[in-house]
Amino acid sequence: MPSPGHNPPRIALSIDLEEYFQVEAMTGVVQRADWDALPSRIEANTHRVLEAFAAASARATFFVVGWVAERFPRLIAEVAAAGHEIGCHSYWHRPVFGLSAQEFRDDTRRAKAVIEAAAGCEVRGYRAPNFSIRTPSPQGPGAVDAPDAMDWALEVLAEAGFAYDSSVHPVRHPLYGAATAPRGPFYLPRFGLWEFPLATVALGRHRLPMAGGGYWRLAPWVYTRWAIQQALRQGLQPVCYLHPWELDPGQPRLSLPAARRFRHYVGLAGTQSKLRRLLQEFGSETLRELFSAELEPTRAGALA
Repeated sequence: MPSPGHNPPRIALSIDLEEYFQVEAMTGVVQRADWDALPSRIEANTHRVLEAFAAASARATFFVVGWVAERFPRLIAEVAAAGHEIGCHSYWHRPVFGLSAQEFRDDTRRAKAVIEAAAGCEVRGYRAPNFSIRTPSPQGPGAVDAPDAMDWALEVLAEAGFAYDSSVHPVRHPLYGAATAPRGPFYLPRFGLWEFPLATVALGRHRLPMAGGGYWRLAPWVYTRWAIQQALRQGLQPVCYLHPWELDPGQPRLSLPAARRFRHYVGLAGTQSKLRRLLQEFGSETLRELFSAELEPTRAGALA
């Protein structure tokens, strides 16, 4: 832990609270109609996460899938009672770029309602499944819409009353990513929303992924530690992420194509120890705490 008298590094470790069978790797293998019939692991896995945070006196933002909140409301209430921030991670965990504006609106409103009912608090933050909200259109005189802009999705979030989004991952990736997006927080005045991108590290002209998930499971701890330190030196407050199922090497092994099987199951046995090391060395705050200077003036202005 940081020495007394020194300012500790400030990062936000966020948890995408979803079942192991809801991830994109299961598309075409597991149908949503089958979710209720599959063995749930969410309670035990979330308790592993909560225990790690309690041991380090750290907090996180839990982006909750609405389907989970509707079936396990006591679990969501327990997370909120432990001092963690509750955010929204959609209802059906479908990539946003595969939905129409109305489908996204219906999904988001349903998710926000059931999550707030379970948590007993307002939900102000959103994260899209698979980081599937891409770069917003540039703003200002002469700005031209980006070819992959998803302003309609941001309009839905603004309508629903969210204060921030944390869906943009500013890297190149075959399934998601917004390689030209800023690496740090940026405000979208047209929508009244802040965007808090996932952490990357700059190495020359290149951006390297390091925010969590499969990158943590695949990479050795020494890389993750170095990447977080580099991002901090570059003036960023890293936003990282993890899923409860990543602490569960005993989860059912489903029949997946080779590449997806590797992506989902690699490194599960070491994730819990990496989580504990990260919390011991860097701690964690909620996104609402880490970016309070950005969010609170925005809220005050909106209420004026």
